[in-house]
Amino acid sequence: MSDIPRYTINRTLVVVRLEQPFLDWLTSVDPTSADLELDELNEDGDAFLIPGEEEMDDEDGVSKWIESRWEILFEHMLTDWIADEALWPQNRSLKMFRQWFSVERHSMVWDLCDTPLEVEDWADEDDTQVMLH
Repeated sequence: MSDIPRYTINRTLVVVRLEQPFLDWLTSVDPTSADLELDELNEDGDAFLIPGEEEMDDEDGVSKWIESRWEILFEHMLTDWIADEALWPQNRSLKMFRQWFSVERHSMVWDLCDTPLEVEDWADEDDTQVMLH
């Protein structure tokens, strides 16, 4: 494969960024996080590949997709920082999700590699890897 961008994949990339309310919560439940700044938390944020269908070509389509799955994403983001669910905010809502996180959409995902994509299933105890061609 050439280094010239030529191949896209049928996915949309979304990056979930942490906002100040998340940092405020984190420092309240984990005193060792008191010196962290928001920029540091977002240096290597989580990125998600979501369906790349036509309805994802604009912010509205992506927002609808994300907002139909906000609970799963919220829990994922909390788990990244604090595994103890007892410390998580108890009354999570879509409104809270919107305050605690922002979502960046990138509709053109270019593959510049000539090696097959590999998928690792983190939910599988065997750490199975699947090769995609």
